[in-house]
Formats: sequence, C-alpha cells, structure tokens
Amino acid sequence: MDKNKFIKDSFAISDRTLKIVDEAEKSVSGQFQYIENICEINQLRVMKAFADNRVSDTHFVPTTGYGYDDVGRDTLDRVYADIMGAEDALVRHNFISGTHTISTALFAVLRPGDMLVSITGKPYDTLEEVIGIEGDAGNGSLKDFGVKYRQIELKEDGMPDLDAIRRCFTENKVKAAAIQRSKGYGWRPTYSAKEIGDLIKFVKEISPETVCIVDNCYGEFVETEEPSAYGADLIAGSLIKNPGGGLAPTGGYIAGKKKYVELCAYRLTSVGIGKEAGASLGFNRQLYQGLFMAPHVVSQALKAAVLCSAVFEKLGYEVDPKPDEVRHDIIQSIKFGSPEKVIAFCEGIQKGAPVDSFVTPEAWDMPGYSSKVIMAAGAFNQGASIELSADAPIKPPYIAYMQGGLTYESAKLGIMVAADKMTGGKA
Repeated sequence: MDKNKFIKDSFAISDRTLKIVDEAEKSVSGQFQYIENICEINQLRVMKAFADNRVSDTHFVPTTGYGYDDVGRDTLDRVYADIMGAEDALVRHNFISGTHTISTALFAVLRPGDMLVSITGKPYDTLEEVIGIEGDAGNGSLKDFGVKYRQIELKEDGMPDLDAIRRCFTENKVKAAAIQRSKGYGWRPTYSAKEIGDLIKFVKEISPETVCIVDNCYGEFVETEEPSAYGADLIAGSLIKNPGGGLAPTGGYIAGKKKYVELCAYRLTSVGIGKEAGASLGFNRQLYQGLFMAPHVVSQALKAAVLCSAVFEKLGYEVDPKPDEVRHDIIQSIKFGSPEKVIAFCEGIQKGAPVDSFVTPEAWDMPGYSSKVIMAAGAFNQGASIELSADAPIKPPYIAYMQGGLTYESAKLGIMVAADKMTGGKA
C-alpha cells in the first residue's frame, strides 16, 4: 500500500503538504539518529535503576488509609533518585501538576523574611500567583507570608545575566534561587542540564547557602543527565509530562538533596509525617510502567518536535529551536505573528489527535494565566503534555508551543493536518 496515497485518501492531506513533510523528514534524519542514541542510553539508565532496586510485582500492590510501609511507594522514590542522580526523591500521585510540585518546593524551603530570586527571568505564568507577582493579597502566596522576591531579567540572547546575578547575590542574602529550564511562554533558549549546573556553581561560589530549585518540566530524558546530577538542590516536574511516559494518570515528583526533599514531604503531608504516610491506592503500577516507557516516549516527542520545526521553517515561519539544533526539552515554538494563525495551527493539531479530534479548541481564561490561552489537547490523560498538544497565549508576538506525541507516527499526522490547515492545502 502506498503510504502517501493512504494519508491523502483517509485524511484529505494535500499533495503539497505531503511533499513538504517528506522533504522535511529526509532533511532531519541525522537529528533522529542522535535522539535515538540518547533514548537508548536513557532506557538503560532506567533499566539499571529498576534492577538495582529489585523492582517486582509486589511493588504494585495497593495500599489504603495511612499507607504506612508502602514498599512500592518507597522503592519508586529510590528509583527516581537513582535516575535523577539525586540523594532522594518524592514521587506521588497527590501532586496535581508541575506547578504544584514547584510550589511545594518553594513553600518547603522559604520562611518569612527570606528572599527568593528568579535568575532566569520571569517564571512560568502559573507560578506568578504562587509567588505573589499577580493575584489578590491574602490568597496565601509567598508574598503574603513575607517572602521577598527579585527577578533578574535575561540578556538579549536569552541567557542568564551573570553580572546582574552577582550584584544581587552580593548585596542581598538570598535563600533560594529559582531556575526555569524550559522557555515557558517565552522566546529564549532552553537550558541544558550542564548549563544549569554551571549557573548553580556560579551562584554557590557567591552564596553557598542559597538553595537552587529547578523547574525541570519538559526536560526529563531529553539528555542523559538531569540538573540534580549537576548540583541542583531540588528539581521538580509533572508525571503527565515526560517522566510519566503517557501512562501515569496524574502525579509529580521532586528530587534532590535529602534534607530538602524531606522538607518538601513535610509540606505535602504534615510536619513530622512527611514521606512515612500516603496510600498509593493502586497507582504504583502505572507510575512504574510510565517511567519505564518514558525514554522511548520522550524520543518520539522529540522527533515530532524536530519534524514540526523543519516543516514550518519550510513554510516560512520563524521556529525555535531550529531543525538542526540540539534540544534540551520537548517544546517546539513557532512564531506566527497573528492570533488567527495561532488559532488555525492549534485547530489543526487538535484534528490530528487520537482523542477529541472532532473538537474545535477555543481560547479561554484558564486558571493561573494572565491572558486567554488556547489549548489543543486530544489526550488520553486530560492535559497531558507528553501527548500531542499545542497551546498559546493569545497575545503578541503570537507564538504557539507544540509538545508531545506518544508515537512519532501519530504526531506526524497532527503536524501534517496543522500544516495543511495553515496553507489551505494550496500550492
């Protein structure tokens, strides 16, 4: 059977789009090989952690009530710690999002009168109310509890401003430094684990007691090491992104130095209880299996991002990263310059999704965001960013962010549908 004929007959994709996608795919074959090599190393890292911690089906047995002596839960923490290159980890289905894990880490470490400094510019939109940049006084933000906040803007090239960081940390006693690995809703480079490690080393040389907290969302398994292996005191992320492998139905993780992970556990549950309680309720099997699948699923998402970059660059749009760049997260940014094009792109991605392909996404006031946001997400797990999705704030310069894809083949279809919709299938 001719593949392109089947795609054309089944999904009404134009010959022009099929030709562009074929050319784009051939042009990035070297990138695909690089990604597959990273995937194999990461899969072996996961296999070693599973073997070293003697994972067995007894770890999948559900617990209820207080969940004391939940061996599956406790072993999963150790597996994550090993993979992340950390002293300890806290992996729980109770975490509802990446924002929840990062918020937990911030509240765990900071006390009234302390100073938090974001050294990679503005944090992700949903953290603004957590910090107290946005939102009403009295909502329970860090600001309400007397935590001071500073923000060091990035340089024009999108890299951290080391001179400004040095001045700030020399003039102030800084309790915690916040570092965002991925670009969020920005147009700047995503930082590699090593670059984050170098930044942490720079901070520690000036202020050894400062706790460095990394928002690691979208970056797990893109490289062969995580920021915790390069000195991060805490890293945090969501299980419905990379490390859940598309199988975790919810949850999040925090990993890092043991004493700080313990504080996070006290914040999540109760001081004095921490990690000792918390029933797994039968979620363990999905969290283990999702972690096992994560390196492969992340590689599929990365290949989809590379293809998307190549296709839309050929269509004349500015893309970041470019097709031949080494990647440090799964996100592909495309600058469209108009709300109509952003919306059309997201509608196209939605039509290429396995779930709710018939739905038309609309921009709306999502909780935690300062502007209307449109999200295309035809996912098996609601809002799972490791599954094919695209989202964008409806504000200049009108950038759409695509991420995920449980399989390269299905994500490729979504990209083709989006490209065809953007061009109207015309030459």
